[in-house]
Amino acid sequence: MTPAIDLLKKAKAEHRVHSYTHDPKAPSYGLEAAEKLGLEPARVFKTLLAASEKGELLVAVVPVAGSLDLKALAHAAGVKKADMADPQAAQRATGYLLGGISPLGQKKRLRTFIDDSAQAQPTIYVSAGRRGLEVELAASVLAQHTQAQFAAIGRD
Repeated sequence: MTPAIDLLKKAKAEHRVHSYTHDPKAPSYGLEAAEKLGLEPARVFKTLLAASEKGELLVAVVPVAGSLDLKALAHAAGVKKADMADPQAAQRATGYLLGGISPLGQKKRLRTFIDDSAQAQPTIYVSAGRRGLEVELAASVLAQHTQAQFAAIGRD
């Protein structure tokens, strides 16, 4: 299991784990998950890391079919500016490899923001900490276990 799944099990949080055979040649890991699991892309979310102008790492959870609005993330986080984080820094801080970063069970607790579109879905899917492994849970459960805030940070 992964730290993300261990955290949910320990907390007795309602969730379901889904796995699929990951294709390393897939151009988008998130869209691959939606396709292989037969899901609407609006229900599958990717976990991205950004860095503020002061170097604070921020976690952003946005739909796989869209992109992260860095200005909106900076505004939600109350910082002047946000840029995509250095991939090595993202892996070090979370303990996960790129393409399999889960918002749950990260090594360091980072401020987390979930696109508010997640609240319109009965459940959402996020990485369970490994490529080819997704966890399905209510957006409110994800927010509770990551101490996240909902904000309009995604762009279509």
